[in-house]
Parts: sequence; C-alpha cells; structure tokens
Amino acid sequence: MRVNLAGVSTIVVSSLVAGAAIAQSSSLNARMDKTAEGLEKKVVGWRRDFHQHPELGNREFQTAGKIAAHLQSLGIEVKTGVGKTGVVGLLKGGKPGPVVALRADMDGLPVTERVDVPFKSEARTEYNGQQTGVMHACGHDSHVAILMGVAEVLASVKNDLPGTVKFIFQPAEEGAPAGEEGGAELMVKEGVLQNPTVDAIFGLHINSQTEVGTIKYRPGATMAAVDQYAIKVHGKQTHGAAPWSGVDPIVTASQIVMGLQTIVSRNVTLTDNAAVVTVGALHSGIRQNIIPEEANMIGTIRTFSPDAQKLVHRRINEIATNIAESAGAKADVRIDIMYPVTYNDPALTDRMLPTLEAVAGKKNVQITPAQTGAEDFSFYQQKVPGFFFFLGGMAKGEKASEAAPHHTPDFKIDEGGFVLGMKALSHLTVDYMTQRAVAKK
Repeated sequence: MRVNLAGVSTIVVSSLVAGAAIAQSSSLNARMDKTAEGLEKKVVGWRRDFHQHPELGNREFQTAGKIAAHLQSLGIEVKTGVGKTGVVGLLKGGKPGPVVALRADMDGLPVTERVDVPFKSEARTEYNGQQTGVMHACGHDSHVAILMGVAEVLASVKNDLPGTVKFIFQPAEEGAPAGEEGGAELMVKEGVLQNPTVDAIFGLHINSQTEVGTIKYRPGATMAAVDQYAIKVHGKQTHGAAPWSGVDPIVTASQIVMGLQTIVSRNVTLTDNAAVVTVGALHSGIRQNIIPEEANMIGTIRTFSPDAQKLVHRRINEIATNIAESAGAKADVRIDIMYPVTYNDPALTDRMLPTLEAVAGKKNVQITPAQTGAEDFSFYQQKVPGFFFFLGGMAKGEKASEAAPHHTPDFKIDEGGFVLGMKALSHLTVDYMTQRAVAKK
C-alpha cells in the first residue's frame, strides 16, 4: 500500500513510519524480550568476569577472546584483530534489509579499585612509568556484557530478522597507549563500517548517577569534542636571589594560566555553546633558590561546535605567546585534536524515540543536558547516522550526588539495568530495520 504524505510535516511522517514499524515488529520484540530476561544471570556473570580481569586499551586480549568465542558459538561470522584487539561480528538476518551496527567498548582504566565486592579487580600494571591498579571504572565491562547478550537475543530471531547486524567490540575508547593508534578512529580507518556498509549505528553508555530503569538521551551535540594542549614556556635561568638577572618562566606560566581563564568567560558565546579550558598540570623547577629555565603545562579543551573549537584553539595560542613575549619569554604551544563532538543525528533520534519509550516507559526516557565528557563513538557518527544514549546504573533510591562518578576508585554499577539495556539495543535494531521496510512501501 502506498500512502501519499505530500505536505505532511517531517515530524508527522516520522511518527507515522515509526508507529507502523513498531506495530509490525511487536511480535518479534516480544520474543526478544523473553530471551533477554532469561539471559540476565548470564550477562551479570560475564560483566563480573570482565570486571575482575580488566585490560587497558589495545591490550584487551583475554576480553576479545571471550567475546569472539561467544559470537562464534551463536553462529555469527567473526573477525578479530580489528583496530588492534577489536572483535567484529556479522549476523545476517533471514530477510533482506539495512545494516545496523551496535558498538561496545572494552578497555579498562589505570585506577586502583576501592569497591569491596567479591569480583573486585586486583589487577596491577605499569602506566606512564607508575605502578597502578587496573579497573573498569567507566562501565565498559557492562557495555561488553550487554552487547554479548544482545548478540544472543538477535541470533535467536535470526530467520525473522529483516536485515544484517554488525556487532562492534571496540578497544581503546579511553585512548591508545603513547605512540599507538587505536579506538573508534582506527576501526573506522580499517573499514569497520564497510563490507557491508552500515546504514545506522547505535550505542549506549551506562551511568552511575542515573537511576536503574531510566534512559537519558539528547538530539544533536550530546558529548563534547575533546582536544589536549601542551605549553612550554622558555625563560632564562638565574639565582632565586637575583630574579632580575633572568626571565622567570614560573611567573610567566602563572600569568598564562590566569589568561586562559578568560577564554570561556570572555570569548566563547555562552548562550550558544558551552566550553571548558582546563590546566591539568604545571611543572617547573627543582630547587627553592633557582629560577628554572622552563615551565611546562598541559590541559584539556572541551567544545560543542567546530566554530567554538577554532576560537578556543586560536585564543590559547594568542594568550600564551603574547603573555610570554610581554615577559621576555617564549611560549611553544601544541594542540592535539582528539575526539569530535558526539552528535546524535536529529532525524534518527526523533525516529527512534518511540522505541525507547516503548521499552522503558515514556516517563523513564528523559532528555539530558549536553555532557562535557567525550566519547570516541563520535568517529562512527561522522560517517553514518548514529544514536548514543545513557542507561541508568544507579541503585533505585540512591542520591546521584552521593553516587561515585565515573573514572574514580569508588565507581560502581547496579546490574539491575542490564535487561533494559539488552531490550533497548535489540528493539532499536529491529524497529529501525522494520521502519526502513515500511518507508519503502
């Protein structure tokens, strides 16, 4: 049947297509839900195993091996060693349709765990020349376990699946080791979105300060672009008792630190964009009575648009070099561009919102403010429409202000939200495929 939609607004068209698709896929979704609910203990077990045995970026060898073995047991085509240690699974449905990619990140962090649980990480390693613990302090263990569950759910309805699913288990989301490539950028470079070409990609991130049962999302710019900078101030060394005989790089660097604070407060149009310029470290000198020759500082930049990014980069250069020159010193500025903005395609987000509301309940699906954290899921979104959302991982009744944030030794996750995560990704996959089929009629 053909429907004449001429003159109908994009939002109405989107709602009609989404509604028809959800009705058509409801039977399939019900079967998937039953499977997901039956997998809860299995998924929790996987998550605890990964949590107890975390691995840093580009070193996720055991994690990748367990993932690959599970996908192969489901009859899914598996490719390993993608982007160093990444695993890609391909599930071809029994009916023709689009290609949907689902992504989970695998790496842990150089954090020593303090949470007292039976599956606490005792792993140790050397990182940047220092001994440290290794911990899944951001929830990537949960992401892997959930997506392994989703693979089993979708494989159980393979014959009725109207399309192809590409499962992307990605290393090094937190960044590759020094001197190495890694993460989503490398996987994209190696063609993970091709052969077959991906039409849309979905991903989730568990959140320790969002209550279990809740899903949060944002259309458009959702998480910030992240860049890092380093400034080296060259002065003239002299005796600390005779500062007039040299050029003090510490005083100069201190003035630069204060000058950088004016970028956000006086240059960025805050009504349009948020931005962050943080100095994370400042090192100089070795003795109390020596004015040293150099001072070095490093920091991070967060922006939400290309224009704001260019502005902040320009002002960092201008402030550092001109303040240094005014003091008789010299500043070398290096800015490394890291991850782009995590940008949820507005049309895709609008189209898939009814799916999330059907899975979690309308009141439990909430718009979230833009986050100044960053995610390399953004590299996939640069190539294909993508939708990235947040899954509640905080125990019901707990206060968000009292829950440990991500990247900390006390970070913890309530595993009660895993079934919702499986259902959300499974429904998004099937509903998207069905929507495409309905739209072509």
